[in-house]
Amino acid sequence: MDQSLTKDAFFSPYQDQSPKKLSYYDCSSGYSTPYKFLQGSPEDRGKQPVEMPMNAEETALLRFNLSNSMDDIELKNIQLQFPNARRFSGEAAVTEVRVRTDRGDIVVAVQGYRSKPAIITYHDLGLNHVCFQPFFNYVDMRGLLENFCVYHVNAPGQEDGAPSLPEDYVFPTMDELANQLNYVLGHFGIRSFIGFGVGAGANILARFALVHPQKVDALVLINCSSSTAGWIEWAYQKLNARTLRNRGLTQGVLDYLMWHHFGRNPEERSHDLTQVYRMHFSRNVNPSNLAMFIEAYVRRSDLGITRDSDTLKVPVLNITGALSPHVDDTVTFNGRLNPNNSTWMKISDSAMVLEEQPAKLSEAFRLFLQGEGYVAPLSPTKMSGSRTEGSRRRPCRHSPVIRITENPISEALVC
Repeated sequence: MDQSLTKDAFFSPYQDQSPKKLSYYDCSSGYSTPYKFLQGSPEDRGKQPVEMPMNAEETALLRFNLSNSMDDIELKNIQLQFPNARRFSGEAAVTEVRVRTDRGDIVVAVQGYRSKPAIITYHDLGLNHVCFQPFFNYVDMRGLLENFCVYHVNAPGQEDGAPSLPEDYVFPTMDELANQLNYVLGHFGIRSFIGFGVGAGANILARFALVHPQKVDALVLINCSSSTAGWIEWAYQKLNARTLRNRGLTQGVLDYLMWHHFGRNPEERSHDLTQVYRMHFSRNVNPSNLAMFIEAYVRRSDLGITRDSDTLKVPVLNITGALSPHVDDTVTFNGRLNPNNSTWMKISDSAMVLEEQPAKLSEAFRLFLQGEGYVAPLSPTKMSGSRTEGSRRRPCRHSPVIRITENPISEALVC
């Protein structure tokens, strides 16, 4: 039977003894009303409703049919969705390149255009290049990626999904890891770079700058240690390395890695963040490869620098978090640097400043770059407004137009 329905209405197919009886449901009012269609031509049917009474059975059946209809329309196409879990990976495209060195291949993740000035990052224990991506994809840092190319260097066997290094493989020492950067520079044709390192990676970049100061424009070092490992650190790290080799990543090793990066009671500051890192250590780290890296770091030699004689000749931004277990190491390191070209900064309410205080760290980094003569606008909006239309302006540290002689953060800061 052809039946024309009015707007905003659902009709139940229920029919009783009267073959022309249907029920009408008004969406706007939420009430159902029975209708009987008059006899007539197919074109006229349904256009002249007449109200008819309904019994209890018909009303119950109508409600049942309506609930099924609403279920079909509104509920069956709804899927329960959860917000995406926080991950290390960021939005910007990253290309992984294998670079051959004298101690085997290493993976370098390139982020940005290679024709632009270089920033080389180096990670800490238990991490790899992926830990830097959230920071460099932070909203205040995205503008820098338009003016720089970031090369994230991974220590041997530390990248995600890395196979176990051969049993006879001799892991490089800290000095040898620093020397591997020469192969990275040669592979990509980099003449000089800005170093950005955390923990063990900061120590490696500092060693490279001591030997090759002409290849380093500036250094941003987070939780950098300039001395040898103490007895307590040596004992803990030796135990961790042995456990990783024999038993894998145990709860004890995991707790130590969390303390190394976040200090005490990190769950009280950011439960979600610490869970992400616990999951990363448990799933993405090769235990035997990490054991080799830990042993190389715990056997590190002293940098051998003093403020009065041999010290780093390049500008250094020395950063730590107020809650970090490595604050004393950065204080010792700061006492061995030239105060004319170094700045010590302690960022409050954080231990892992890359994750916990990206806004403060990005602001300090941009100001530091401006002090070294680079174009480092305060926001992507200001950067886009300052561009010259139709021209390709490349920031250059030695350009007399943009050279800034006064460092805006020349004194120690506590943020």
